[in-house]
Amino acid sequence: MDAKNRLKWVLRLAFLTVFYYPIWILGTLAMENLIPDLPSEPGLIEEGFGLLVLGLINTALIVSLILTSRWNGWQLTISLALAYYGSFTLLTQIESWYFLSETTVPPQLLPRLFLMGLSIPFIFIPVAVFILGKWKRKGEPVDPAIWKVSTTKLLIIKFGIIALIYLVVYWLAGYFIAWQNPELREFYGSPGEIAPFFSHTLDTFLNSPSLVLLQLFRGIVFGAIALLILSGSKANTWVTALIVGLLFAIPHLVHILPNPLMPIASVRVSHMVETASSSFVFGLITVWVLQFGQK
Repeated sequence: MDAKNRLKWVLRLAFLTVFYYPIWILGTLAMENLIPDLPSEPGLIEEGFGLLVLGLINTALIVSLILTSRWNGWQLTISLALAYYGSFTLLTQIESWYFLSETTVPPQLLPRLFLMGLSIPFIFIPVAVFILGKWKRKGEPVDPAIWKVSTTKLLIIKFGIIALIYLVVYWLAGYFIAWQNPELREFYGSPGEIAPFFSHTLDTFLNSPSLVLLQLFRGIVFGAIALLILSGSKANTWVTALIVGLLFAIPHLVHILPNPLMPIASVRVSHMVETASSSFVFGLITVWVLQFGQK
């Protein structure tokens, strides 16, 4: 790459980095005047610097997803928009609905949490695809059948395995990381001493089967997101697995910021460590499960 092309790429990346922030802010307007007026403990780092860090990380992730894809144009744009929205908004706000709708998330705010996440996937990502020169199709035509990663029967089996793996990873990380924090247990209505693992697990599975079903569903959706990325990836399996792991983990880094919906700092930190680490590991596993048996 000569100096002129290097300069073009630097300018493209600089533009996208700056452009990310107003589009991100645009999404937050969906929640205007609906956030509960609750005091929130400070985040891990100063809020302005935290927003800068998150913007840089998210922009780098999106650029990586675009540049490692063999797809172009609308096929690339729609697949990445769906994958990004699914990971960053749909799957995270489903948990807000399940766990917080009776505490810090009022009914009128809940649908806005899902609307908030539309701006980045459906405005920023199409612009990024264009700026990075991936809008027009180049080279050989791309087969649009993304489901050719596996036969239908094998794919169903793999999705079942992925859902079960997610339930196990979610539960182990939830208990051995997040649930060890007494402030977190109290926040979710379980103050006092922690119950032994097997007693806690049996009690939850018997008395809250909806939680189990919810996490199995989330595991399937995660699998579909990973399949979208894997089907279009031109990178090797290890690189693809790393990117998918980051796509699953990075949404949870938002817990470095203060949040009135989860006002206690230690609760946010526990959740961040729990969800970011387990989601990253699960992303790696998911790609390898989907790739298993492929030629």
